[in-house]
Amino acid sequence: MLKDSYDVVVVGAGPAGSSTAEACAKKGLSVLVLERNSEIGVPKRCGEGLSHNSVKRLGLEIPKYCIAQDVNGAIIYAPNMKRVEIKFEGTEGHILERKMFDKWLAQRASEAGAIFITRAFVHDVIKNDGMVAGVKARIMGEEKEIKSKIVVAADGVESVIARKAGMKTNKKLNLVDSGFQYEMSNIKLNDPSKIELYFGNEIAKRGYVWIFPKGENRANVGVGIAPGDKCAKEYLDSFIETRDELKNGSIIEVNAGCIPVGDFMDSMVTDGMIGVGDSVNQVNPAHGGGISESITAGRMAGDIIIKAIANNDCSAKMLSEYNKIWWDERGKKLKNVEKVREAFEKMSDDQMNDLIEVLSGEDMVEFTRGTNLPNLAKILMKYKMKGIARAVGLG
Repeated sequence: MLKDSYDVVVVGAGPAGSSTAEACAKKGLSVLVLERNSEIGVPKRCGEGLSHNSVKRLGLEIPKYCIAQDVNGAIIYAPNMKRVEIKFEGTEGHILERKMFDKWLAQRASEAGAIFITRAFVHDVIKNDGMVAGVKARIMGEEKEIKSKIVVAADGVESVIARKAGMKTNKKLNLVDSGFQYEMSNIKLNDPSKIELYFGNEIAKRGYVWIFPKGENRANVGVGIAPGDKCAKEYLDSFIETRDELKNGSIIEVNAGCIPVGDFMDSMVTDGMIGVGDSVNQVNPAHGGGISESITAGRMAGDIIIKAIANNDCSAKMLSEYNKIWWDERGKKLKNVEKVREAFEKMSDDQMNDLIEVLSGEDMVEFTRGTNLPNLAKILMKYKMKGIARAVGLG
């Protein structure tokens, strides 16, 4: 039964929210998670990819029913359709079934003691002397006010609740991509064990098209682009029409949404509130993926919340330790990745074609595994591509 107050109210039951809830509930805090949709994990708003390195780093033992396909590499296409293939010896990543994965994370948190309620739209915060002290929500059509010692904003890229609390989460338009994706069936895949990425300004302005396999003849086929004259759906439909292996397939699900690709925040807290996941732009800016970053941040936030409540101090000053920990452990690395992405964005299609022409799969591995600017510059210079290095600001 719903109570009038909890130690922690988490807004949003994605990977960020459920991970925060689990960390707090494991330490005996009373935790309520409010999810606006009728079903956790629905609708999905991503390509569903998760690297095996992230799984190991997070110590996750993901049930098989949450994984649609294991992948052991990638096929990367230049604008002229020249390709580089990356192949690893074992499983390098997974294409998830997010509807199952998100529910599994919620189940873990629930078994730790957190309470979940769906169809609960949080539209405002309660404040007490300037301190966030709970939320106002419409739960299955009924208005409720629920008090808490701390509120967690885990409500995605739009993050209504963080803005209501006064947290400065305004997104820079040039750092929010538009994403559109079909889950398609009855298609032909080059290799169901490899993801495919297609680059080029005509294919996807400042972005790429992806094909993430979910079986022998099923895949997520999507695009992420910078804001412009054409919408993401137009780019994706145009691409599919050029591919015989795709254009006769069936669309069995449609997903769309905004994708933050940077704009990391110096502060992700305010008095009585802490932000996690997409709500505060905690994503990998190279591809906009946020599953592993959300889980990481949720666990960090949980540790800080436990400490704050134990000290009876949920002020921004107390919570700001979260900012430092996140920047030290994740933010600085991700900032470097953002610089690499910005460098690639400056490339013309001709330069991308030249790059694919000379790079080996081994070189591309350098990019996909913790790439940094010195490595990228070194690889370009290795192939005497000083003109490209200078053009993208690396030489």
